[in-house]
Amino acid sequence: MRYFLQLAYRGTNYHGWQRQPNGVSVQEVLEKALSTVFRKPISIVGSGRTDTGVHAREQFAHFETDDALPPHLLRSLNSLIPPDIAVYDCFPVRADDHARYTATFRYYQYQIIRRKDPFQEGLAYVFTPLLAVDQMDEAAAILLNHTDFESFSKVKTDVRTFNCQIDWAYWEQKTNGDLVFHIRANRFLHGMVRAIVGTLLAVGQGRLLVADVERIILARDRRQAGRAAPAEGLSLVQVGYPAEVFGKKGLRS
Repeated sequence: MRYFLQLAYRGTNYHGWQRQPNGVSVQEVLEKALSTVFRKPISIVGSGRTDTGVHAREQFAHFETDDALPPHLLRSLNSLIPPDIAVYDCFPVRADDHARYTATFRYYQYQIIRRKDPFQEGLAYVFTPLLAVDQMDEAAAILLNHTDFESFSKVKTDVRTFNCQIDWAYWEQKTNGDLVFHIRANRFLHGMVRAIVGTLLAVGQGRLLVADVERIILARDRRQAGRAAPAEGLSLVQVGYPAEVFGKKGLRS
């Protein structure tokens, strides 16, 4: 049987989602907990590979086992993992449902606060310079006209294509001046959202023009884009799947 896990984590203390030889990852922590509960090795596949320090309010992963789920599985898992990771659900899916490849979209948010806030430490990027938010929003809209985002991908990345279909990309300005960048696409490249945010911040500061964003995209050259925004402001907030994936949700074997 194949099962989906629904979870969330604060990525501050982890070297990203994927197992790493030189640091603790979210995947490693979860696999150790699952293996302890099932008393045999369990490996998982996530819906996406968040970078070091990036958070996830919603993440999915799948694993396979021929055993019945242990009683109180969620309670057992959550007692074994640190408090900055939480597992919310576990449910059976079809044999060909894949946490990564069956997903139809990923939705990220990037949080920017305009003054230091101890209650958002590690969860938002403190950025105080004046910003032309209207120009940043105008530049963000240009992203929807393109599909090749090589200019916003880390240079050393193993992908067959740099094409992504962006559904939306826009800035939300709150009443206190804080900002949230919203972006949703069918897939994202390694470091893509942080590179986009860094480039849009350069537009907001006047270091780049709105028209420069089009030029940067067409260049297909990471050196043309702005520096990546820090990881702490970025969160994966939703992963989309066809409704059929959740057809057995609520069932336990």
